[in-house]
Amino acid sequence: MEEIVDEVLISEKKLQARIKELGEKITTHYNQDDEIVMVCILRGGFLFMADLAREVKLPVVLDFMDVTSYEGGTTTTGDVRIIKDLEESIEHKHVLIAEDIIDTGLTLKHIIKVLETRNPKSINICTLLDKPERRTEKEVEVTWNGFEIPNKFVVGYGLDFQEKYRNIPYIFVPKPELYKK
Repeated sequence: MEEIVDEVLISEKKLQARIKELGEKITTHYNQDDEIVMVCILRGGFLFMADLAREVKLPVVLDFMDVTSYEGGTTTTGDVRIIKDLEESIEHKHVLIAEDIIDTGLTLKHIIKVLETRNPKSINICTLLDKPERRTEKEVEVTWNGFEIPNKFVVGYGLDFQEKYRNIPYIFVPKPELYKK
C-alpha cells in the first residue's frame, strides 16, 4: 500500500477511539425507549456505520440508502439521485444518518429534504469526516462530527477511488498520480 499512500491522515487507532466516543455521545443523547433508525449512505459509510452501531448502547434499526452525485470518482455533479431507498418506515422515529464524509453538503441536504417528508421524530447527523472548507450548503447541521479534515482527496475506511481501497483500515491521502491520470 505504501506505493499509493502520500499521507496517512487518520490512523486506525485514532478512528476507532473517536468512533467509541461518538457512540457514547449518541447513547447519552437519546432516551432508552426511543426508536432509532440508523441510516447508512452507501457505499462509503458502511464500515463507519457498522463500527458506530456497535458503540451505540441502544436498540437501533439499521437501514441503507444509495445515493449518487459523483461522476469520474473525485468531483460532484450536483445532480443527486436516489438509487436505493430505505426499507424501514421512519415515521415518528428518530433518524440518525451515519455519513462517511461531508464535502459540499449538497447530497446530504437533498437526503434530509427527502427524509423530512416522511415525518420522522428527529433527524440527526453523525459524520466521520467533515470538510468545512468545501461546504457550500451551510444550513446542513452536523450533530456529531468525528474529524474535521483539510480539503484533500481521501480514501480508505469505506471511502474509495474508483471502488478500490475501501478496505484499508485508516484514512489516507493517495499519491496524486493515482487519481490524476
